[in-house]
Amino acid sequence: MSRRCELTGKGVMTGNNVSHAKNRTRRVFRPNLIDVTMASDTLARSFKFRVSASALRTVDHRGGLDAFMAKAKDSELSVSALKVKKDIAKAQAEA
Repeated sequence: MSRRCELTGKGVMTGNNVSHAKNRTRRVFRPNLIDVTMASDTLARSFKFRVSASALRTVDHRGGLDAFMAKAKDSELSVSALKVKKDIAKAQAEA
């Protein structure tokens, strides 16, 4: 399981710990990932994703999973999230 958000693509970054004496040692910045279950109103079912806390707030701000997927870039989504996006778009086109 990779340390990458399935909805935004946010992943591990690297940087330096800098002491008072300006000694630099390498460190990693890991995203705050959470396993969540999100419901789709269009498909009337739920999906499990591993997303960052900021992505969870963004989904809520945009009005749910369906609205988030409509605006999400395909390059940032994981394979499973991309499949959900296409299913939602297909269901909305039929309705």
